Amino acid sequence: MNDSQTRQRGKAVGIATARGAPPAVSPHDEDALSAIKSEILSRLMLGAAKDASVATQRDWFVAAASVARDRIIRSWLASERADVAAGRKRVYYLSLEFLIGRLYTDVLSNLGLKKAFDAALGDLGVDLNRMRDTEPDAALGNGGLGRLAACFMESMATLGIPGGGYGIRYDHGLFRQVIKDGWQQEYPETWLSFANPWEFGRAEVVYDVHFGGHVETVASHGGEHAVWHPGETVEAAAFDLPIIGFHGRHANPLRLWSARAVDPLRLDAFNSGDHVGALNEQMRAEAISKVLYPSDATAAGRELRLRQEYFFVSASLQDIVRRHIETFGDLRALPDQVAIQLNDTHPSIAVPELMRILVDIHGMAWDDAWPLVNATLSYTNHTLLPEALESWPVPLFERLLPRHQQIVYRINADHLSVAKQKFPGDDAMMASVSLIDENDGRHVRMGHLAFVGSHRVNGVSALHTDLMRKTVFRDLHALYPDRIVNKTNGITFRRWLYQANPALTRLLRDICGREMLDDPSRLAHLRAQSGDAALQDRVTAIKRANKVALSNMIAEHAGVRVDPDALFDVQIKRIHEYKRQLLNLLETVALYNAIRLEPDRAWIPRVKIFAGKAAASYTQAKLIIKLANDIAATVNADPRIRGLLKVIFLPNYNVSCAETIIPAADLSEQISTAGMEASGTGNMKLSLNGALTVGTYDGANVEIAEHVGRENIFIFGLTAQEVAERRLAGTHDPREEIENVPMLRHALAQIESGAYSEGDAERFKPLIGSLRNADHYLVTADFAAYYAMQRHIDEVWRKPREWARLALLNIAGMAYFSSDRSIREYADDIWRVPVSSG
Repeated sequence: MNDSQTRQRGKAVGIATARGAPPAVSPHDEDALSAIKSEILSRLMLGAAKDASVATQRDWFVAAASVARDRIIRSWLASERADVAAGRKRVYYLSLEFLIGRLYTDVLSNLGLKKAFDAALGDLGVDLNRMRDTEPDAALGNGGLGRLAACFMESMATLGIPGGGYGIRYDHGLFRQVIKDGWQQEYPETWLSFANPWEFGRAEVVYDVHFGGHVETVASHGGEHAVWHPGETVEAAAFDLPIIGFHGRHANPLRLWSARAVDPLRLDAFNSGDHVGALNEQMRAEAISKVLYPSDATAAGRELRLRQEYFFVSASLQDIVRRHIETFGDLRALPDQVAIQLNDTHPSIAVPELMRILVDIHGMAWDDAWPLVNATLSYTNHTLLPEALESWPVPLFERLLPRHQQIVYRINADHLSVAKQKFPGDDAMMASVSLIDENDGRHVRMGHLAFVGSHRVNGVSALHTDLMRKTVFRDLHALYPDRIVNKTNGITFRRWLYQANPALTRLLRDICGREMLDDPSRLAHLRAQSGDAALQDRVTAIKRANKVALSNMIAEHAGVRVDPDALFDVQIKRIHEYKRQLLNLLETVALYNAIRLEPDRAWIPRVKIFAGKAAASYTQAKLIIKLANDIAATVNADPRIRGLLKVIFLPNYNVSCAETIIPAADLSEQISTAGMEASGTGNMKLSLNGALTVGTYDGANVEIAEHVGRENIFIFGLTAQEVAERRLAGTHDPREEIENVPMLRHALAQIESGAYSEGDAERFKPLIGSLRNADHYLVTADFAAYYAMQRHIDEVWRKPREWARLALLNIAGMAYFSSDRSIREYADDIWRVPVSSG
């Protein structure tokens, strides 16, 4: 038994739900309501030591959440025992991000208890909205990657797939964004400041994770084997969050690891007077689980990122292997009983780590272990950006994980041997597919490592998968032609329709039948009725009510009053140059200039709504945020345009914010440079809620166009093939593009002159200079087409019946984009596990 197993405190307690959970409680069932009220009051007294008369909204939330959690525990554990007894294969989803948002409404809705709890709390005099607002958003993710992981976890539970997720229990997660004088400033997100009523701390589940040291080669009966003598050990302590499926039939744990030192305090140093130095080891260990994506602008930041990735992967794999041995005994059956999905390149270190566990810890021969690793692991790629595929300098990798570097070299040697047999004499091919990049200093290519170590590599939209085969993994695809498959992303309708937009859900249920809640394909019934004037009026009224709610949020958080009858034009996503918020802002300036030039023209009132965070070290993205706020300050204060254009930047974008914005959006901005967005999921959420898409033919926009009808959304600009051809030929000349489009030329000149920066002509020089001199993301090339499409959108907006018809057609075509469909495809083609009927 190794030291990690020795240190483990007992056996892990699994989490599950009951299939066949009790039926939903009616808010009119007085006995049930009385029981809920009694339990909440009891929790309030015993948990918070307070009477109802002095309880805070936070106290009420914790009490209610604890009672809700209690509703699932017995059946949860019973279901776990049933899965183990039946020997069901388990799926584990490894992700550095899980953007789960608030869980209170999610849990109660999926259990069918929301109305009953609302009624009980209402009887107790609780302000439900204020109480729900006290639950912090779990700060475990950044954007689409983490939200996808959360949707997939919910769908796995809904479809009864045993398993769970693994990640890091960040103390602060992604930063809290504050806008001061238009600039983004980052502050810690204190979501764990008080007790988290949803989590279960597992004091008995602790693993040792090692770093540094050296590797010794030791003689053995079979030859030689490696022994790693680490220089540092960190403990990984487990915390479980239950993720409940629809109808409460099943739940899976999201197991998050918290880092701590083996010895939290060096008493010798403390007693000698070095009170701060005595805590150094604890501080170094805890840094691993402090924040998501620490800045990698420094060598220390890059090292911390690698430590984070190995920390959570090592703890997770130790946990998975231990559980498998306890249940099945035979490690040779690992792929038959376990599937592990690597969500992006962050968990790629799982390939050498699983080999280390099998070979070094359990004594398996290399040639026996490798097929097991390959058959167990699969890898989801989320990006075509080379810089986002991750690579680690060999000296850093070797110093931090010396045994893993040896294993990577051995994997690479075997891999290159296969390549040489298939492509003899092709040195360029060898260099391209090698796990070690020899250019500009030697680096370990983590995307290549995940590809070679997995039996399936999937893209997340049809276009993205096709481009993977042709670009970033072209040569690896030639070597392993059957490995890449497509699994288009999806979203959980429970969160992004039923909970976020209950009024629209009621309408859809009336038109498509109650079965729609379990069978989204019934949304197709809307197509035949999309021309019905009464139905159009109902969907328009629902949208307006949602816009009033968003208008109130804008007034509260941005201090600007907006007209809910204006066109709400929404771009909400991580701030990045390829997502082209800059294109939207330049069109905003051009529109503002046009309105000022012809103030009496019948302009369509618009509210441009931006939200998103820029990475702390991403200077250009932070400048884009500043530009958005500077443009907003100028436009919103100009009385000459009579409020026809408003620009809003909502700070600290998160899941809860999205749940208010998305149901209120009229227009969904999906305008990335074609060929650069892997999929997108915001585009799906917005379309499902009746927003029309303006976008490039990129990512999942391609499939949305196929399912809702290309004529029913607004596609503009260069295609991915045209972008690639321009770059290859070097024919894109941004200066010529700017010169040929006067309104663009004028907008850029204004920004350069300081017209939006209080006369400071230097502020936005880096942004405008990048457009004039390179324009890698082809903003200038697509500007004219984008501006023209926006004016076409104005004309469609003038016809409310036509707009409502298109909104209904968009909703009708969205069934395919359910994450339940995505997970069924993963289960059938990659994990090879059965699913329930849902």
